[in-house]
Amino acid sequence: MAKPMLQVALDTKDLPTAIGVARQVVDVVDVVEAGTLLIYEEGLSAVRNLRALAPDKIILADTKTADAGADVGAECKAAGANWMTCINAATVPTMKSAQSKIEVQVELYKNWTEELAQEWLDAGIQQVVYHQSRDAKLAGQTWGKKDLDEVKKLISMGFKVSVTGGVNPGVLKLFEGVNVYTFIAGRAIHGAEDPHTAALEFKKEIDRIWG
Repeated sequence: MAKPMLQVALDTKDLPTAIGVARQVVDVVDVVEAGTLLIYEEGLSAVRNLRALAPDKIILADTKTADAGADVGAECKAAGANWMTCINAATVPTMKSAQSKIEVQVELYKNWTEELAQEWLDAGIQQVVYHQSRDAKLAGQTWGKKDLDEVKKLISMGFKVSVTGGVNPGVLKLFEGVNVYTFIAGRAIHGAEDPHTAALEFKKEIDRIWG
């Protein structure tokens, strides 16, 4: 079983803040994400700047694309991204066209089925993100057995599954023995008083559990 990677989600509202955090954690994390809010504010210049800062890391453009997959994928790739996201409401042709340009992660919210997920696999999509949304967390939703079972199901289907949504080091033990691809941490790292120390705490727990 591979050790999960650690991804920092830079869901900041301006590029200087994102760059400031990225500089502190780039030696610890495996994936650097230009978050949706950051891209809304700064466009794909955020991706270009993060690529320049982290030339040897995986860069994700969290575009949550719902249409024009090939066009968005080509733009993200040209800006220096390795991966981009499509929201699960996008059509399979949109995802497939994006995948023809760049590696796609499908972000899972509600209203997806195992049958639809199989269509994504058949279309060449390898990655999904099991997601507890910010709004769900604010409403009091917590991680539990239901989430674990869903993640295991997706892995058994053949997906590389990343996990996000209010993730902190204490959540990781729930997934012990599970082949999670990436843990994605947003505010737990970029909102920490010391982002570098926060990222190291995630890495320490990943090393403890997955060895």
